[in-house]
Amino acid sequence: MRWSKIGRRFVLVSAFCALAGAASAECYDVFGCADQSRFKFEDLANGPNCDFLYTMRNQIYAEHQYCFKTARAIAAFGNQNCRYADANRLPLNGIERENAAMILSVERTKGCAE
Repeated sequence: MRWSKIGRRFVLVSAFCALAGAASAECYDVFGCADQSRFKFEDLANGPNCDFLYTMRNQIYAEHQYCFKTARAIAAFGNQNCRYADANRLPLNGIERENAAMILSVERTKGCAE
């Protein structure tokens, strides 16, 4: 059986993604992947509860080695291998930065405790 160029590329990309799993963004059935899909305010406001929003937002930070400061975040995500104490210095792409801000905005609108 001959592999097409697209098939070979897909296998190579899939293998690379599997090896780089620690660096991959969290993906959600409804919202998409945090590093590729722009989350919508309405979807977030009408969907997840405060705990889930908190986890979504902080998962973005955790994937980029943020050093958490609160007991809640440290318990949930840990600080193993953390490198950045300032969230503004995290190497987030534009979509991740927008999504984190959008989630925080929804959390505030919903009255979620920080």
